[in-house]
Amino acid sequence: MGGSRRGRSGLGRQGACALAALLLWLCLPPLSAQTTPSNPSVQNQAASCGRSTVTGKIFGGQAAAAERWPWLASVVVRRKHICGASLISNSWVLSAGSCVQRSEITSDYRIWLGYTELGNPTNFSKQVKIDAFFTPDEYNKAHPLASDVSLLHLEDPVEFNSHVRPICLPENSTVVPMNSVCWIYGWGKLTQTDFLPSPFPLQEAKVSLTERDYCRNQYMPPIGMPADQMLSFREDNICAHDPSVEKSMCAGDAGGPLSCYLNGAWYAVGVTSWSGDCQSPVSPTVFASTTYHARWIKEKQNWVKPPPTPKPTKGPSKKTRPPAMTNKPIPDAGAVHKPRVFLVLLSSATLLLLILLQSQ
Repeated sequence: MGGSRRGRSGLGRQGACALAALLLWLCLPPLSAQTTPSNPSVQNQAASCGRSTVTGKIFGGQAAAAERWPWLASVVVRRKHICGASLISNSWVLSAGSCVQRSEITSDYRIWLGYTELGNPTNFSKQVKIDAFFTPDEYNKAHPLASDVSLLHLEDPVEFNSHVRPICLPENSTVVPMNSVCWIYGWGKLTQTDFLPSPFPLQEAKVSLTERDYCRNQYMPPIGMPADQMLSFREDNICAHDPSVEKSMCAGDAGGPLSCYLNGAWYAVGVTSWSGDCQSPVSPTVFASTTYHARWIKEKQNWVKPPPTPKPTKGPSKKTRPPAMTNKPIPDAGAVHKPRVFLVLLSSATLLLLILLQSQ
């Protein structure tokens, strides 16, 4: 009996092990399929900032063309445009400190990106929530509108495209030449009394940087007025204007960038802060210098979003599409492939067990 068992046909222990290894190799996906895909929303700002359809040599136009200023954003509170802003990365927007004084509740704010006409959203337009905003500790303390900058953190990172792209920021050592080509743009009022008509097209104007002494003299406090109670040109400001065409920023334009073309890219060298009345004769527009605030801007971008507090659920919640995604289909939630992989591995393991038993 024993001799007949040894002479019995079968794979043997070595053959069973080899077959088991072959089955496991066939069940495993290739290495390339196991690689974790990179997050498309995490993009390199340094490689893509400040690029648009505009070069440093264009002229003219009141209404701006699409894709011309792809970093420009609208700060919206309760469905109303209140300020401009600049996209500086896939998660941060730079604006004026005065633009986040309407409410302390982050859910009241929305950031509109990819718009040329606020009344005509396109497939590129996005409406993004924020989950935090910051102003410097010095904001509005030493004098009115001191350190008039703010950073708003987007709840979800945005993906860049031809209509949504960040602008570059200067370092604190960057020197902007006085002959730099610079532009201002926004959705603010046309004059002191005239509002921008529907569909609210983006307006733009070419300006020149103005010598600091000239701006300081233009905004000297009246005699007898305490300097700390008066809007005046300070060390953290720069200014620009173009008296030949009498263009300047107006109400609703605060927070937008003063963008200058430097070394082949557009830089936000200033954040629109304030100006005289937007009527003839036009006074220079005053901007918060991003060079002056470069260190604060860089440090604040290291802020890490705290983990959300878990909330009890009453049942499966209905998924709603964000306003900017209404034109995109929702993937089929039933297309789950992992259970199939589990069944394949289970059937292979069962077959392997049977082979081992047969080889005994």
